[in-house]
Amino acid sequence: MRCARESRGWPRSTTPAAEGGDWVSVNIFDLFELAGQKPNAISLGLGDPDLPTPPHIVAAAAEAIRAGRTGPTATTGLPELRAAIARKLARDNGIVADPDTEVLVTTGGQEALFLLIQALIEPGDEIIVPDPRYTSYDEAIALAGGRMILVPTRVEDDFALDPDEVARRITPRTKVLLLISPNNPTAGVTPPEWVRGLAALAVERDLIVIADEIYEKFIYDDALHVSVASLPGMAERTITLNGVSKTYAMTGWRIGYLAAPASFIRAATALKEMVNVQAPTVSQWAAAAALDGPQECVEEMRRIYDGRRRMMMAELDRMGIGYGRPRGGLYIWANVTSTGLTATQLSYHLLDEEDVLVLPGAGFGAGWDDWIRLTILQPESALREVATRMAKVIERHRRAG
Repeated sequence: MRCARESRGWPRSTTPAAEGGDWVSVNIFDLFELAGQKPNAISLGLGDPDLPTPPHIVAAAAEAIRAGRTGPTATTGLPELRAAIARKLARDNGIVADPDTEVLVTTGGQEALFLLIQALIEPGDEIIVPDPRYTSYDEAIALAGGRMILVPTRVEDDFALDPDEVARRITPRTKVLLLISPNNPTAGVTPPEWVRGLAALAVERDLIVIADEIYEKFIYDDALHVSVASLPGMAERTITLNGVSKTYAMTGWRIGYLAAPASFIRAATALKEMVNVQAPTVSQWAAAAALDGPQECVEEMRRIYDGRRRMMMAELDRMGIGYGRPRGGLYIWANVTSTGLTATQLSYHLLDEEDVLVLPGAGFGAGWDDWIRLTILQPESALREVATRMAKVIERHRRAG
């Protein structure tokens, strides 16, 4: 696997990294600040699970503290956690990873994202990115001096990543293909046949694949998740990013991980040593308990999220708001053109008039200001209240228009 050099100079200033200068100009954190000033606001903004961390995971953390297992670990992570990650990958994903050389524990998925881009991308390298997208990738790619080549995804495909669209955008400078499935913000799941098509393309064109699988456990309807690293010829060219934050409602525990060829793990580990040395020790013990312990809690969370998803889809139908069918993850990507407002306008109206926080699509890529991202991370009662408030605002502005 071709990695960037293992050390870098001072960070470069962030500049537009995408083909055509596409750069997110909407600061969605302004909306979060405004929502923080409203005591009755209901937030469908952040992607942090609202359900509690399962008790056996909390108990494992408490036991680690009582037993004094709180000292420093290797930068790569506790051996026990790396072994648990390797077992999980084999059991759930069909991925074979050596826990000693091919797994790196990170301080959350966000750090995993940053480390892998900095270790992999050299100035001028092209990385193919599905659009719309989780824009932390934009910032990391710009910092590394890379160039995003955006591949639009379509509502008629439920926002899956089409191999034919990818193939048309590959150039001699293309080094990396990013696959996020299930996707944030669209909730699209790239189907197995398209994943196989992307894998064949990666082998044919000698591409490295970043497989962001942080939402893999939340799949709905007839969708199927396939890990690209499990396919023939892909283990040696795939970096799998995952973590416990979403699956086990552990966002505050800050444990993510990377699974990749040993040469890449060495490069990413060298960077992590300079960033924060290691992930939190107690959280690592908790994550090992999460991965090796009973998994019924995950299915129970998935069932709850699915019920909320179905309820919100029905409410959007009643409002005359279209959406891409959310086949995975924790979001609904809804089209608001029927309101006569842009997504940014509607977002501010919802917050100002009815204390509801949603995120405009322009925060996930230029050209997406007809869409909003809604989370399903509130109890059903709160989601029903959101739907009532949204309907009031939409009807008010439809009449005014």
